[in-house]
Amino acid sequence: MSPRYFLASAALLFWSTSFAETPAEKLKPWLERSLDVETGMLWKVGGDTTFNYRIIPVFVSLRSSEVFGFHFADASALTLRNKYTLMANWMETGSENRYIGVAAAPSIEWLNGRATWSVFGSAGGGVGVLDSQGVPGGEGQDFTFNWYGQLGVSAVLTQDWAFRASALFQHLSNGGQTEPNPGLNALGFTLGLGRSF
Repeated sequence: MSPRYFLASAALLFWSTSFAETPAEKLKPWLERSLDVETGMLWKVGGDTTFNYRIIPVFVSLRSSEVFGFHFADASALTLRNKYTLMANWMETGSENRYIGVAAAPSIEWLNGRATWSVFGSAGGGVGVLDSQGVPGGEGQDFTFNWYGQLGVSAVLTQDWAFRASALFQHLSNGGQTEPNPGLNALGFTLGLGRSF
């Protein structure tokens, strides 16, 4: 499935079901785990590499049930969950072609009183491999560290499904293991779906 088709399908699903009424007492997503699939587009915004990168990221993330949280009198909640992500990047332009990595991060989420929408943020990192090409200005080796930051909103579609939209920053570099050590900073957006279970 192409990223454009996925994004169009997700948007259509969101608009067709986002206003359906779901009883508030059934919606306590912090008690459940969630599997999220997100994709979008990132553009180079800095780093030492001389190439202009355009990246299509695909993130598949597992969020745990609540680890720690505050639950307020108006039924809203501020919750902390663990998040583990498998990331696959297709470099549409740039020196390399693909990147596969894993990352871990806390997911901090504020949910409104009816738990029908939330604001979320996470920042974390991990490791991965890419197909380095050994060209000046490209990444120096296949083994690469990653770091990312994400800030977005989520809207409940049904008791089990939610639509997610976010701004995403991603950094890739090899941590000084080669000389030169060009890093890549990319910024863009993601859209996706989350499934609670």
